[in-house]
Amino acid sequence: MKRILATAAVAACLAGPALSEGVISYTTDEAFDDVVFGLENAIVDAGLVVDSVSHVGDMLERTKEDVGGTVTIFEKADVYSFCSAAVSRRAMEADPMNIVYCPYGIFVAQQPGGQVMIGFRDYPDGPMQEVEAMLDGIAKSAIGME
Repeated sequence: MKRILATAAVAACLAGPALSEGVISYTTDEAFDDVVFGLENAIVDAGLVVDSVSHVGDMLERTKEDVGGTVTIFEKADVYSFCSAAVSRRAMEADPMNIVYCPYGIFVAQQPGGQVMIGFRDYPDGPMQEVEAMLDGIAKSAIGME
């Protein structure tokens, strides 16, 4: 019995981070390109610069047959990466290992026949909540929720 409880405790510790990681997202009836335009403007309006745009949807579709895929996952899907010097400094002064979260990303995606989604990863409690609040404000601004 002790061995079962010890194994369960170890499994719970290992599963903890995976369970706490999630996604915060919003759906909209706006067109994909309109949401992307809104996101680009919201990032710039926040005084930030887009570091890169990953065209995840295009990559998945382009490589679908090469990897044995048969499903179109997204009509369109992009991830915008950027950073904030001020917010990142505060987060990393609190814990230098918060570097693992930088740069920050916001995705815009549309599944076949579905609404457009915009979102980002859920960050851990503590200093990273300032980052999460920043991303939430940008995502909401992109679709006119703020």
